[in-house]
Amino acid sequence: MPAISADTMVLPRIPAVDPTAVDRPVLSVTTAPSGLEGEGFPVRRAFAGVDLAALDPFVHMDQMGEVDYAPGEPKGTPWHPHRGFETVTYMIDGIFQHQDSNGGGGFITDGDTQWMTAGRGVLHIEAPPEGVVARGGLFHGFQLWVNLPARLKWNPPRYQDIRGGAVTLLSSPDGGALLRVIAGEVAGHQGPGITYTPITLLHATLAPGAQLRLPWRPDFNALVYVLAGSGSVGTQRRPVRLGQLATFGPGDVATVTADTAQESRSPQLDVLVLGGEPIREPVAAYGPFVMNTRAELIQAFEDYQAGRLGTIPATPRPGHEVLRPTTEPR
Repeated sequence: MPAISADTMVLPRIPAVDPTAVDRPVLSVTTAPSGLEGEGFPVRRAFAGVDLAALDPFVHMDQMGEVDYAPGEPKGTPWHPHRGFETVTYMIDGIFQHQDSNGGGGFITDGDTQWMTAGRGVLHIEAPPEGVVARGGLFHGFQLWVNLPARLKWNPPRYQDIRGGAVTLLSSPDGGALLRVIAGEVAGHQGPGITYTPITLLHATLAPGAQLRLPWRPDFNALVYVLAGSGSVGTQRRPVRLGQLATFGPGDVATVTADTAQESRSPQLDVLVLGGEPIREPVAAYGPFVMNTRAELIQAFEDYQAGRLGTIPATPRPGHEVLRPTTEPR
């Protein structure tokens, strides 16, 4: 799990939590079922079994991998549409390539984030570059869907390319945890992601036995998803492990603790911590569209079939619709 490492002793440190702060209770711990996405790459459905009201403003999240592909095995997605929300793709290991009908696109690799606002509609594709398909390799990341309120669902598409080196690096007060702030604000430190819907998204790595008491906006919900390792959440010390999601109740502080003993394959506890201001609007979601009403969903399918969500650019590789790069990261 090499996505951005740093010496926590020299990083800015979040302050110790105010003794009067209210700890958020853990409402639930759920285990993500496994499935296949796109052309057949493995995912864990992180939000499965969780009430949408507890996730708001998020609607979907997949952990992609972790899988070590043999040559010829890497897979992606074919061209497909989106409307009404934003996709956030964060690569921890490996290389993915994005292209969309609005002209956005590029490589995302080892700590990079691709933030695509679908808004009123866009077509896009995500796939490993040709060289990666040929040689195989490690593939691990996640994709998060962030809802947009009704007044912003018809905004024009937008693309943000956030390099791994641009994220804000912080340390816990004792140096036991490294925080990579992708979007939003943590203890006065702002991440680079520009969001329509107010959210905070970070990737934290905790050393064995370390505890992270994270100040969290009381008007945001709070979720912790385990990418690797084992530990516990909340002051109740509810056990969590790879592929599990903890949902927190109201309060000022979210607590995560790493087990002292970790597996050799996952020597530290890696978690995503995310939350946002609930939109509190009706959600009508089906396939690649997230709208407010069934009528809007029907309109989205009709617009897609009529070609009003964009046009697939010409592709040079017959049989596999992926942009051929002239160069790729190594």
